Amino acid sequence: MLKKIEKDMMQALKNKEKEKAGALRLLISRCKNKSIELGHELSEQEVIKVLQTAAKQHKESIKMYKKGNRDDLVSLEMKELNFVENYLPSMMNIDEVRAIIIEVINEVGASQMSDFGKVMPKVMKKGAGKIDGNIAQSIVKELLS
Repeated sequence: MLKKIEKDMMQALKNKEKEKAGALRLLISRCKNKSIELGHELSEQEVIKVLQTAAKQHKESIKMYKKGNRDDLVSLEMKELNFVENYLPSMMNIDEVRAIIIEVINEVGASQMSDFGKVMPKVMKKGAGKIDGNIAQSIVKELLS
């Protein structure tokens, strides 16, 4: 995946797409920094984690800029978020997430909110980066309460 991002960045530079090239360059930099931190080349899953973190940061920035009435910065962040999301695997829908959560609840024998800590890590692991943590949390809370 990292090779594809690098290739797309080079293409963006050739096409004089400055915003896209800049956003992709930042993603590549984040991946390389993570690789140095871990001391090995990133696996596909680790690259996805870096991209998910970047997407989350863009979403938080968008919220903050909206509160501050900075529409110029909101549109810039939205564009960069779109570039990041193009590389992320598509997220599971609510029904698929609910099915995984029910499966995990049955697996670990969870029956009350105190079992939340047993359920969430397994749900997120089974989702392999395709589950929105906020959606999963709300469903787990709903099912265990």
